[in-house]
Amino acid sequence: MAFFAFGKKAQFLSADEAERVVQTIREAEMKTSGEIRVFIESRCRFVNPLDRAAEIFWRLKMDHTEERNGVLVYVAYKDHQTAILGDEGIHKLVGSEFWQVHMGRLLNYFKTNDYATGLQLVVHDIGEVMKEKFPYKSTTDKNELPDDIVFGR
Repeated sequence: MAFFAFGKKAQFLSADEAERVVQTIREAEMKTSGEIRVFIESRCRFVNPLDRAAEIFWRLKMDHTEERNGVLVYVAYKDHQTAILGDEGIHKLVGSEFWQVHMGRLLNYFKTNDYATGLQLVVHDIGEVMKEKFPYKSTTDKNELPDDIVFGR
């Protein structure tokens, strides 16, 4: 699986904060067959951040997971835009309200500039639901996508 880097690492998170978020992704994915990615860039090229998240989702080939259970947490920090996009396998089980609730939680942390904690809690909570809906199977599961944060421009 290729790692995508679309520009310089954003200063949105310190190196320590970014590592904590990645560690939270790894811990969440150890309990589920689901895949969680975080994409951070400075500006959103679209009016609707969900449209941009969808573009990134497909660019990162997140729709190629076997159970269609990838989730992307998208952040455009200078434009103050975020989106959470779940592939069809997870979305049909949790519905739109689930994503909206977690977007609200994420935004509450962002309002206080506590970006890392907000990302960690949302990733953790998504991981818990994915653990229930797509439990880890030690005999067949593999890490289908990289766990690193992807930084855009």
